[in-house]
Amino acid sequence: MANWPYSFSVIPQLPARIESLRELSYNLWFSWNDKALALLQSLDPELWEKCDHNPARLLRKINQARLLELANDDTFCQELDEVIGQLRAYLSKGDRWYKKTYEDNYEKNLVAYFSAEFGLHESLPIYSGGLGILAGDHCKAASDLGVPFIAVGLLYRLGYFRQRINRDGWQETDLVNWNFHELPISEVRDPETKEPFKISVDLPGRPVHAKVWEVKVGLIRLFLLDCDVPENSEEDRKITYQLYGGDHEMRIKQEIVLGIGGVCALRGMGLKPAVFHMNEGHAAFLNLERIRHLVQEEGLSFHTALQFTSASSLFTTHTPVPAGNDAFSPEQMARYFTEFAGKCQIDWQNFLRFGRPWESNDSDPFSMTILALRMSRQANGVSAIHGRVSREMWQCVWPGVPRPEIPIDHVTNGIHTLTWMAPEIRTLFEKKGCNWWEDTLSDPESWKIIP
Repeated sequence: MANWPYSFSVIPQLPARIESLRELSYNLWFSWNDKALALLQSLDPELWEKCDHNPARLLRKINQARLLELANDDTFCQELDEVIGQLRAYLSKGDRWYKKTYEDNYEKNLVAYFSAEFGLHESLPIYSGGLGILAGDHCKAASDLGVPFIAVGLLYRLGYFRQRINRDGWQETDLVNWNFHELPISEVRDPETKEPFKISVDLPGRPVHAKVWEVKVGLIRLFLLDCDVPENSEEDRKITYQLYGGDHEMRIKQEIVLGIGGVCALRGMGLKPAVFHMNEGHAAFLNLERIRHLVQEEGLSFHTALQFTSASSLFTTHTPVPAGNDAFSPEQMARYFTEFAGKCQIDWQNFLRFGRPWESNDSDPFSMTILALRMSRQANGVSAIHGRVSREMWQCVWPGVPRPEIPIDHVTNGIHTLTWMAPEIRTLFEKKGCNWWEDTLSDPESWKIIP
């Protein structure tokens, strides 16, 4: 018995009358709907706080007697039915902006959005700051607008560290080993074998495998790759342990899994994006994989594949300082990509030039930002000032081109309005309709809410 290999978890069973709580808990639509959040909190307010507002974990921890009590509470059941009705109406609504504007091309214009982090809700701790929050808001806004949009990232076993102040007033960091079955995510399954869907990418001397998970964000599907699987060595399982953790060696492996592995995952699921959007340079290897596929599987030349790939790629740069843009040594690149360059039918020195300024030497590092700029037809900063700074910063990619003509534009960062709007204003917004602000000055009710 000392070597008994199994462990068991006792999980409450949802009564049939409130089974739809599972549907609500596994779509992050709840995170920007006040009624949904209030309903979930009412299940067990104290436990809701202990579970970090994570409904998936709450449903695994809640007392069975409490679930039976709720199933027999007519008021609660009516509120649940109302919220579920709102969710299903949201998911089935077909007259969104995108479909009204581009109806004929809806199925052909799928956008794949790659990012190292996604800040969707505190229940899914795979983000650290502004880059992730922007990515999360992009997903939510794309859902509201009905844009044909999928997203790809990594699922970090340890997430991003938590900060706390100890009794002596010093900041400390904690790492949490997350149980993925307690997060609002689900395993992607192979449609034929029904087994968890996995992909593999080649690293020096061995393949590395990654399991694919799915997050529902309204209408949007976010796919997250997880290397913590039995097929990998102990060291390779750590590739997706921590966001922005480890050294340059760990970072290049993470970015290979994100970029190359992400493209392989979409291909394996039969998804064919028309546009690939890189949110910062972490995912820039994705275009190398697209080129390799076109050369090896479709029989194109390298330069034809490059033109095709670049024409369907968009890059957003964020960090206006050199230290914030990943770059790898020539020795690192040689270990990981010498064979890959051969598959793309390009010699090694020409391969390296795609990640270097035009005027460079053999010791210069390989820049992920330069790679993304060279292999994207469109690039942008995240504000007018940032666009100008980026043109100055990356003029080395276009020597001799007048700075105002360098092809880095800007798209000012936005937010997902309903996520960040105060609940009181959101309630008024829903009551008044889309143009409530036009008569705010003459409406006494508005002045009671707006300070």
